[in-house]
Amino acid sequence: MVPSAAIDPERGRRMVGLVLYVLGTVLGGLLLHAVFLIPPLFGRDPIGAYTAMAYGAALAFPAVLVYMTVPRLLDRYDPEPAWALAIAFTWGALGACGFSAPINSVVSAVAGEAIGAAVCAPIVEEFFKALILFGMFYFWRREFDGVIDGIIYATFAALGFAAVENVVYYARAGTGSASVDLTSVFILRGVVTPWAHPLFTSMTGIGFGLSRESTGPWARWLYPLLGYAAAVLLHAIWNGAAVLSTALEVPLVLFLLPLWLLFVVGFLVMVLALALRRGRIIREYLQDEVLIGTLSRDEYALVGSAFGQFRARSGPQGKLRGELIATAARLALSKWHATRAMKGQMRTISFDFIVPLRERIAQLRAELARG
Repeated sequence: MVPSAAIDPERGRRMVGLVLYVLGTVLGGLLLHAVFLIPPLFGRDPIGAYTAMAYGAALAFPAVLVYMTVPRLLDRYDPEPAWALAIAFTWGALGACGFSAPINSVVSAVAGEAIGAAVCAPIVEEFFKALILFGMFYFWRREFDGVIDGIIYATFAALGFAAVENVVYYARAGTGSASVDLTSVFILRGVVTPWAHPLFTSMTGIGFGLSRESTGPWARWLYPLLGYAAAVLLHAIWNGAAVLSTALEVPLVLFLLPLWLLFVVGFLVMVLALALRRGRIIREYLQDEVLIGTLSRDEYALVGSAFGQFRARSGPQGKLRGELIATAARLALSKWHATRAMKGQMRTISFDFIVPLRERIAQLRAELARG
C-alpha cells in the first residue's frame, strides 16, 4: 500500500513486532496442540476424536472464507494488505486461541463452567485477541489508519479465533460429548451467530482506531481501554445469556436472537456509516490533488467511488489502475493523518509518505499512458 521506494523510518520497530508476533503465534500454537490434540491420544477412541476434529475443520474453515468477504467489502476504499489480514487471522486462530484455552480450562475446572463462560472467557479471550490490534497499532502503524482499519483487523482476528473454536464445538457435537447434535450446533454457531466474536473484538478495534484518529495524548490510552471494556461487556452478556438459558431450561435461541438483532444490526449500521465517512475523507483530501494535476477528474471520481477498486481492476490495465486507486486513497489518508497531527502538535510518519505517494501516482499514470 506504500511505495517500496518510500522511506521506512520505523524498520526497527516493525522487525521487533514481527519477532514478537512469530514467537507468540508459535507458543500459542503449541499450547493449542497441548490442550486439544494431545489429550485424545489417551482417550478411549483417538481415531474417532481426530476424525471428528477433521469433520469440524471441514465445516468451520470453508465457512470462514465466505465470512471474510463482508469486511473486505466494507474496506473497499482503501483495502488492507493481504499479509496484514493474514497476520491478524493467524494470530486469532493460533495465538489468541492457544493462550486462552488453558486459562479458560483451569478457571472452569476451579470456579465452575458458569464463571468460566460468563466471566473468565470474555476477559481472557478479548485480551488475547486485542494483542494483535495493539501490535498493528504500534508496530505496523503505517497499516493502521483509523476506526475502519481497527474493525477490519479485529474482524479477521476474531474470525480466526471463532474458526478454531467452532472446530472444537463441532467435534464435541460429532462425538456425542455435547448436549446437542452437530446440526443444531452448526446452525447456531455457523449460520445464526457467526459474527458474535467479530462484533465483540471490533469494539476494541474501534477503541484503537479512535486513538489513532485523535489528536489528544490521553486518547491513546483511554479509547483502547474503553473499547476493550465494551468488548468484554458484550461478550459477557452473550455468554451469560447461554448460561442463563441452561439454568432456566429455556431454549437458547429465545435469548440469543434478540441479542443478535440488537448487537449485529446496530454494528453493521455503524460500520457502514464509518465506511461512508472514510469515503468522504478521501474525496475531501484529494480535491487539491486534482487542482495541482496529481490526478485527473476522472481518476478522482474513480477513487471516490464506493466500488472504484472493482471497476478499475476489471477494466483494461486493471493491475496498474487498481494500484493507482489504492495509492491515491493512501495519499488522501496520509494527508488526513498529517493534518490531524499538525493540529495536535504531534509527529506522524504519514508526513513521510505524502511526497513518495505523489511520485508513485505520477509513475503509474505515465505507465498507463504508455499503454
